[in-house]
Amino acid sequence: MAKIKGKAKKGKGGEGVGKTGQAMQFNHALGQHILKNPLIVQALVDKSALRNTDTVLEIGPGTGNMTVKMLDKVKKVIACELDPRMVAELQKRVQGSHYQSKLQMLVGDVIKTELPFFDVCVANVPYQISSPLVFKLLLHRPFFRCAVLMFQREFAQRLVAQPGDKLYCRLSINTQLLARVDHLMKVGKNNFRPPPKVESSVVRIEPRNPPPPINFKEWDGLTRICFVRKNKTLGAEFSQTGVLLMMEKNY
Repeated sequence: MAKIKGKAKKGKGGEGVGKTGQAMQFNHALGQHILKNPLIVQALVDKSALRNTDTVLEIGPGTGNMTVKMLDKVKKVIACELDPRMVAELQKRVQGSHYQSKLQMLVGDVIKTELPFFDVCVANVPYQISSPLVFKLLLHRPFFRCAVLMFQREFAQRLVAQPGDKLYCRLSINTQLLARVDHLMKVGKNNFRPPPKVESSVVRIEPRNPPPPINFKEWDGLTRICFVRKNKTLGAEFSQTGVLLMMEKNY
């Protein structure tokens, strides 16, 4: 398991600096913590195992440090960004270059956006949308090959947790039902601008294709009951009047 720490020097055209040379103020409400370490940016690209025929979905591209590296390797990058300032900065960055025709921008909230076809997803995920994004991706059709995603460390640990682990939970079961999940590397908080309050990790998610032959909505309801109170036995959970009435109604 790789671990990358340390600080990257501020360079010309680095994250957080626009073409005018003025520092950009990041929006904490949108969970903007921009990767500033080029070693991590390169590691994310390398671990995505991109092909020159790929269409890549990037969520939250920021000012485009990772975007331009991927544009150099793939057929097309579809970048989904909520902040209009970041959209403008990224478009300026590729304007007039051979990258311009290979970049497609989706402006808006990725959770509410209908996603097009893509082969690979790469993202430094805003932490507040981690869970809904994972399941939006896993229920997306047609299937994609893999996703390489940066999450808050504890969330990533929950994704890969096994039965008996302290962090094993409904998220672990549901994600691993639909995908193979691997922890790739740890990333220290000083590699971001501004630094978040928590450490981060990168995971690789590979959807199971074909998916298990279940109704995921029903399965999710079952696991919700099982994990609502972790210290109770399953017998106690399924003996509750509300649960029994719901099961009888749905039968």
